[in-house]
Amino acid sequence: MRRVASWILVGASLVTIGATQAPKSPDPVKEKRLEWFRDVKYGMFIHWGLYAIPAGEWNGKRSLGLGEWIMNRAQIPVKEYEKLATKFNPVKFNADDWVQLAHDAGMKYIVITSKHHDGFAMFKSKVSPYNIVDATPFKRDVLKELADACAKRNMRLGFYYSQSQDWHEPGGAGNTWDFGPDQGPDQKELKPYDKYLREKAEPQVRELLTGYGPIALIWFDTPRMMTPERGQRFADIVRSMQPNTLIDGRLGTEGDYRSTGDNVIPAESSTEAWETPATINDTWGFRADDTNWKSPGQITFKLIDIVSKGGNYLLNVGPTAEGVIPQPSQDILRTVGRWLKVNGDAVYGAQHSPFGDELGEYSARGAKDVRGQKLFLPQTEWRVTTKPGKLYFTFFSEPRTPFEIPAIKNRIRGAYRLADHAPLELKTESGKTTFNMPRPMLDPMATVVVVEFEGERIER
Repeated sequence: MRRVASWILVGASLVTIGATQAPKSPDPVKEKRLEWFRDVKYGMFIHWGLYAIPAGEWNGKRSLGLGEWIMNRAQIPVKEYEKLATKFNPVKFNADDWVQLAHDAGMKYIVITSKHHDGFAMFKSKVSPYNIVDATPFKRDVLKELADACAKRNMRLGFYYSQSQDWHEPGGAGNTWDFGPDQGPDQKELKPYDKYLREKAEPQVRELLTGYGPIALIWFDTPRMMTPERGQRFADIVRSMQPNTLIDGRLGTEGDYRSTGDNVIPAESSTEAWETPATINDTWGFRADDTNWKSPGQITFKLIDIVSKGGNYLLNVGPTAEGVIPQPSQDILRTVGRWLKVNGDAVYGAQHSPFGDELGEYSARGAKDVRGQKLFLPQTEWRVTTKPGKLYFTFFSEPRTPFEIPAIKNRIRGAYRLADHAPLELKTESGKTTFNMPRPMLDPMATVVVVEFEGERIER
């Protein structure tokens, strides 16, 4: 993972939401695979590897950028970086504790880095001895332990795998300080790169799909030099070995769902399946100096905002070299989890807003954002999600009263607060239906009001 999304923009269809394109007929097989994904909405990302040992510092100097990118940012030679494996002994790692945290947080699936760009496998691999079992004093397969813990708690498990970048291998993309510049993606023959793909990356993906039970998804990343043919080889492996396993949007060929840029939440909703991968502070892999934690209120808003637009929120934690998820991450996630325990009906299985004006509007002056796109000015007062016969209005600040329900043709049957089912009085005058929110708000982080209507879907 990385902050700048330049490498994922291999085609607007992979990472952008709402792009103008001809509508496609739904693929029933693909839609069946996606059923659970569309329902769960909220997952835990885990970035963990050798980079947790330096934790953002190399040879006494602070490395700039993301924690898991220290090998790249500090231009660490392979032979030096390999020595970290001899020190990696995360004796405090407990797979059951990690899964329990995800459960307490209200998260419904976990995705963990099986191999990041540094090339180190966090599982027992027969393909390469550069793995946590063969190269470290820990000698335990953390993915196997996590798979077993997830099975016990009925938690879906997916694996991040860096298919293209591998800074440990001469043929892998990205290591220009040891192996020279990468070859251009347009070259028909990329012999070292294709050798790496066929002899390490593809076989390791087969291993992941063989020894760890049902895999919810494979989360590929940064498809540098991944032509459609190369991407299709990975897709064929997944489809042939575990047909129900989802493929994310960063393989280099079409996946099952779209992945936005890192920490990017689209301005508008989409009926296509998509996911925002995001950090809880500023980095993915652990950095000792990164304490810029998002608040539980910020996380809750982002979650509801994403669900109201039809997406999933994959929120990251970066464990320490000892195998401990930082306490601030735990505290934040459990606070959000307590809110979800009361208000989860507005999230799980909910669909996107039937309205849209509440999201905000584009700048009337034609201003551009940092990516050169038309600047969107978001509104943050409330969001709405929906289920058959119900609208869930989530308020993040006390709404102006009386609050006017956007016009719908359906007859409104009633309204109540989700947390305590306290009824709210509705008034209809001149074709407008309103209600007053009792003050102060029941939950200052966010309060959900359920509006029930006749029929299955909103008619406008």
